[in-house]
Amino acid sequence: MNIEVLRNFLVLAGTLHFTRASDKTFIAQPALSRQIRQLEEEVGAQLFFRNKRNVELTSAGTYFRGEVERMLRQFDFAVRRTERLHRGEAGEIRIGYTHSAMQGFLPGLVHRIHEKLPDIRIVLLEYNNVRQYEALKNGDIDVGFSTNPEPHPDFHSKLMFRENFAVAFPEGHPAVMDEIGELAALKEESFIMPPKAEGPMYVAVLESIFVDAGFLPHIVHETPFASTAIRLVETGIGLTVEPVSSLRSYKGIKYAELKHIPQKVEIFMLWLPVMEQQFPEMMELLKQ
Repeated sequence: MNIEVLRNFLVLAGTLHFTRASDKTFIAQPALSRQIRQLEEEVGAQLFFRNKRNVELTSAGTYFRGEVERMLRQFDFAVRRTERLHRGEAGEIRIGYTHSAMQGFLPGLVHRIHEKLPDIRIVLLEYNNVRQYEALKNGDIDVGFSTNPEPHPDFHSKLMFRENFAVAFPEGHPAVMDEIGELAALKEESFIMPPKAEGPMYVAVLESIFVDAGFLPHIVHETPFASTAIRLVETGIGLTVEPVSSLRSYKGIKYAELKHIPQKVEIFMLWLPVMEQQFPEMMELLKQ
């Protein structure tokens, strides 16, 4: 059993088709079939049901697939870490973050790390929620700060910061609103929103704000970047809903804070469990 065979097993488990798996792995189908049979012999369990028409995972195969996925993620993470050690980056931590985290609490946290652990070099990388997940899995970042993220079984998480949403208007816009009850007055307005693929849970929270107000927004533009959305608001293209902290530094807009709604901006820290073994002091500092 080796890493390549396990990766090929995952390809077949994903396609459930020997020909497609053969194309993806660049291995002849008979050789791939032999690999899978040998793997089943080594594991001591049948992993696939096979007939002329179908390939399906057995219950043992489904369990094995989950364990192999976790093991290979850990292996890939270790490889990336080893590469970084070889390049002399042992004293480095890579932090992924969303725009609202940087506009809120994150600069203060980075300053505290620098004071307590001055020999640690901090690399900051802005990612949306979805790309943070991939970067964490691949070892491209060590810790992520994600806004209203989807639960993920492979990551530990901790709520770090909570704040209100706000509606952003261009200067000179006639609308005045202080409470969610008045959001319905904006149903004829155009809105700039993030695409759902960039953060499904975050967008679902935004949509629920409008549903509670009795309408769905007319979306004229989608962008994953808060700074882009706010600049478009300045030009009068539409309105947007953003975390309050993301709006405070912009002079060409005004905003109304949504203080009385249940939906809140929630920023979570995400990390793989192995980080607590490799950087215990750092992780304790981050979680404070």
